[in-house]
Amino acid sequence: MPTINLNADIAEGWGAYDIGNDAELMKVIKSASVACGFHAGDANTMHRLCMLAKDLGVSVGAHPGFNDLWGFGRRRIQMKPQDLELLVAYQIGALQAMAAYAGLKVTHLKAHGALNNMAAEDAAYAMAIGRAIQAVDRNIIYVALYGTEMQKAAEKLGLPMALEGFPDRRYADDGNLASRAIPGSVLKDPNAAAEQALRMVRDGEIIALSGKRIKVKLHTLCVHGDEATGVAVARGIRQALEAADISVVPLTDMQL
Repeated sequence: MPTINLNADIAEGWGAYDIGNDAELMKVIKSASVACGFHAGDANTMHRLCMLAKDLGVSVGAHPGFNDLWGFGRRRIQMKPQDLELLVAYQIGALQAMAAYAGLKVTHLKAHGALNNMAAEDAAYAMAIGRAIQAVDRNIIYVALYGTEMQKAAEKLGLPMALEGFPDRRYADDGNLASRAIPGSVLKDPNAAAEQALRMVRDGEIIALSGKRIKVKLHTLCVHGDEATGVAVARGIRQALEAADISVVPLTDMQL
């Protein structure tokens, strides 16, 4: 039976503010990419999510972003690669501490927002993320967009790597995510997202906004926990995958 991982960007509240429905989304996904306090999240939020992950058998990974609470980590920030490396390492360590309360290991890393988009294009940023993983725990899986500088960095550093697709987002012709500023670039209809998920996993392709077909190889699909439609979209995707006899498993169970 074919297998795929379903992950979500999650724990993206802060203090008294909740973003998304983590409790319900965690019942659908198999791996959680946990905000580590810079673009969102805090010690209490991370701890609560890790305890929930333990109860539900969900693997946890770090979801580091720029130090940008105001912009939710979606503003591009230019910085020295060495500074970025330490910024990422710091956030991995924060989640490792909270995961320890649940007796869990941090098993993957997936960059957030603008950092993810910039690292896809910028070799220095991609390598900085990889070096942070290498220094803290080289067994952490580097989650990377297919065909990007992140994939090249993981390969160059000899890190375990999972290639990621976004069934709830539309793509540009270069294989990167289309800007959220473009109308329709975020899919909020569960049926449309499920159709794209099946195309990604079963057919190994993405259809860009222009109609261009892009061949891909994927290990994990991401849904966005900060979207109001996140739970419905995730359920629709998982139901469609399982109806197509595709098994949804934790990232640690994927053959990478």
